[in-house]
Amino acid sequence: MDVVDAATRSRMMSGIRSKDTQPEMIVRRFLHSQGFRYRLHARKLPGSPDLVLPKYKVAIFVHGCFWHRHQGCRYATTPASNAERWKLKFDANTERDARKANMLRDAGWRVLTVWECELKHTPAERLGRLVHEIRGADPAASMCA
Repeated sequence: MDVVDAATRSRMMSGIRSKDTQPEMIVRRFLHSQGFRYRLHARKLPGSPDLVLPKYKVAIFVHGCFWHRHQGCRYATTPASNAERWKLKFDANTERDARKANMLRDAGWRVLTVWECELKHTPAERLGRLVHEIRGADPAASMCA
């Protein structure tokens, strides 16, 4: 059972954005301050990555832990009401994420994922690692998904 009425829930859900989210803006501002230049939401690439750095052939996804099911994260909860419907939704999201990341890798792109919780708990550490991953200093960078 939901704790709010259907109209309130609908209004709340309509406020959830897919672009220009707070975590995405944190990553964008940081990378720009470090001298990186990027393209946003490249629709010509599979999955329309949140940021694309053509110079480095890197595609970055900034994922919310809830919607994209960050493994082991406390924010990746499943609502109690209509749990089966949510499970189907989440399974479709994670399957699509994996498929699009594989398509990008097959096209020669390195795929990096920044999780929302990483920016909440250790933003400086995660953003510093991101710079190394972009520049290719981290050999595991191309394995992130």
